[in-house]
Amino acid sequence: MSERRVAIVTGGSAGIGADICRRMLDEGYEVVSVARRAADWTHPRLTNVQVDLLDAAATEAAAQEIARDFPVSHLIHNAGVIWPKLLPDVTQDELHGLTQIHLGAAISLMQAALPGMRARGFGRVVLMSSRGALGLATRTAYSATKAGMIGMARTWALELAPHGITVNVVAPGPIATDMFHDVVPAGSEREQKLAANIPVGRIGRPDDVTRAVMFFADPANSFVTGQTLYVCGGASVGTLTI
Repeated sequence: MSERRVAIVTGGSAGIGADICRRMLDEGYEVVSVARRAADWTHPRLTNVQVDLLDAAATEAAAQEIARDFPVSHLIHNAGVIWPKLLPDVTQDELHGLTQIHLGAAISLMQAALPGMRARGFGRVVLMSSRGALGLATRTAYSATKAGMIGMARTWALELAPHGITVNVVAPGPIATDMFHDVVPAGSEREQKLAANIPVGRIGRPDDVTRAVMFFADPANSFVTGQTLYVCGGASVGTLTI
């Protein structure tokens, strides 16, 4: 790439986020991983910023510091939490927490990066929603906030298009990560049944999601904005039981 590209990747220390970081580094990006813990690997172009995105004030401070120190061109908001519960057990604190990490953190990071993106006339924003945004038992707060990301992205796409900034959403289905296996034990009968119910017959891998993110992140893709791409093996087409 002839121009400097700097990507913020939230949740970049593990799972899908780590896979995105590695792929972007391979393609010449500078990457700022924003997560509760630093990645357990290093790279000359990788910077770790440790912050709990559930903490609104700490997230705001980190966002301003990153925007001050780096010419941010890309924001990949991948960090998320599930906290599955049936409706009678959902708490307001859980709703507020998921609102902060899925929506509030994205707003803080984007508000900090936006002046630089506008000045340069370029930006790529990818928000990580979920197939669960379409509805899934035990996901009241999760599906509400993940669906909110889709509406927020469409609004940002309209507002920011005149500045050369595209905003899109990747919505994964079941992906084999530590967070997924916290809910569905690896190798369990439940996991096997879930895979069998997915049209393509398998659980997704982090690299399945990364390829979609990289499509939206590509500087050449300036004519695609406000879109949601489900990376779900066909699970968004029908019903899914976890």
